[in-house]
Amino acid sequence: MSGGPQRSLSYGEYLSLTELLALQRDGDVSADEMHFIVVHQTFELWFKQVIRELAESRDVLDTESVAEEAIPMVVHRLGRVTEIFRLMSQQWSVMETLSPQDFLAFRDGLGSASGFESAQMRELEILIGLQDDHRNRGMDPLKRFIQMAETSEQGKVDLERLRSRMDEISLWDTARNWLGRTPIDGSTPDSTNDAEVVQSYVEAHIAALEQHGSEMAERMSEWGMGDSDAMKARFAAVAKGARDFLMPNGEVDRPRAGLLFIESHRDLPLLAWPRTLIDRMIELEESMVKWRHSHARMVERIIGRRIGTGGSSGVDYLDATTTYRVFTDLWAVRTILVKSELRPQIRDPEFYGFA
Repeated sequence: MSGGPQRSLSYGEYLSLTELLALQRDGDVSADEMHFIVVHQTFELWFKQVIRELAESRDVLDTESVAEEAIPMVVHRLGRVTEIFRLMSQQWSVMETLSPQDFLAFRDGLGSASGFESAQMRELEILIGLQDDHRNRGMDPLKRFIQMAETSEQGKVDLERLRSRMDEISLWDTARNWLGRTPIDGSTPDSTNDAEVVQSYVEAHIAALEQHGSEMAERMSEWGMGDSDAMKARFAAVAKGARDFLMPNGEVDRPRAGLLFIESHRDLPLLAWPRTLIDRMIELEESMVKWRHSHARMVERIIGRRIGTGGSSGVDYLDATTTYRVFTDLWAVRTILVKSELRPQIRDPEFYGFA
């Protein structure tokens, strides 16, 4: 064991720059192809960071009781992921400096390599909670990796990692479990009459929504915006949708009821961090959708409607991915909110006040 002082690492050593900068094969490729490689390697580095942030956020929420002081950390991490996707969305503009002819000059060298083979992107989707039936035509995220595992050691590693991730609980499932523990009118899931309290709250909210719809139908008819009965039928359909959302199969979905309670009472001190966390999840998914849209437009600009390198439908496939949603409840609840004057009165407002 040496007794001398340890040498401090240089900037390049700390970042392993010698190894990192040797990965672009700059002596073997054109400047355009190196540009293509650098952009996509950068995406993969960001994916690695995103997976770490999301996994740690998921782990914090995946407990029987999430400490209030832990929520700000999750909010912070999800906010960082959102900013990463916003940055990556702008990064497609850098790719657009590659002209169609520039890309065609080296496209054949890619062979069947495709962004669909990004194991980290598939892992990220699984970690968030994207289900197979949400994907374009139910596309199986493992199918291509099963094929690659037959001919590649890296393919075997990627497949095992994806399968392992699929065995874990997703961020969305942990968020739903967390929402399901929301105190509603001061009642928690372990309260003796919780089911009755939550049922009463949900029924009162739906009644308020029906009242609001009836009033709006009358007003809109007076404004000449349509027949009163027809307008009432449309608002009644909204109320029925709220009932189906909050009570699928006739039973209250407590996570959705908790979500509704938080969104309806965003001004209460006890719910300040929960509603901020919900906002961050919405912002995260929105930033992912915008990133996918920017990806599709970049590809269309460079290769038009050609078949993708991996055999996909190219731009059509990428456009389909912009419809992917995971946090569907967070978006849907906004349809059934009512103004503060109509929402059910809280039974125990002190419970949600400042300590």
